[in-house]
Amino acid sequence: QMQVVESGGGLVKPGGSLRLSCAGSGFTLGYYPTGWFRQAPGKKREGVACISSSDGSTYYAESVKGRFTISRDNAKNTVYLQMNSLKPEDTAIYFCAVDDVFRSKCHGVEQFAMDYWGKGTLVTVSI
Repeated sequence: QMQVVESGGGLVKPGGSLRLSCAGSGFTLGYYPTGWFRQAPGKKREGVACISSSDGSTYYAESVKGRFTISRDNAKNTVYLQMNSLKPEDTAIYFCAVDDVFRSKCHGVEQFAMDYWGKGTLVTVSI
C-alpha cells in the first residue's frame, strides 16, 4: 500500500521560508502525481500545488503562485514544497497526497483524484 509521510513544518516569521518534504514508502513516488494540500483552522482543505508524473508539469493555487515551488527528487523518493515569502494566512496543516494512476497528470490542484494521504505537518506563520 502506498504511504507518504510529511515533514518540515514548524514556526516561521512572516516573510520567511520553509521546505516541506513528502517521502514515499513502499512504492516509487516518481511514477504518480503528487500534490500538496492544506487546511487552515476553521476552513476547508484546499489544494496548494501538484506535480505530474507523466511530464513533470506543475500546478499551483493562485494564492501561492510565485511564492511556492513543488519539485521531485526521484533518487530520494521525495516530493518537496519550497515555501517562500510566507504570510500569516499560509498557516495550516499541510498534507501530501498521491494519485494512484501510473504515469499520469495532475488534475490541477483538485483533491478528488488523490487516493493516498499523509497525516500532515503543521506550518505556523507568526511573529
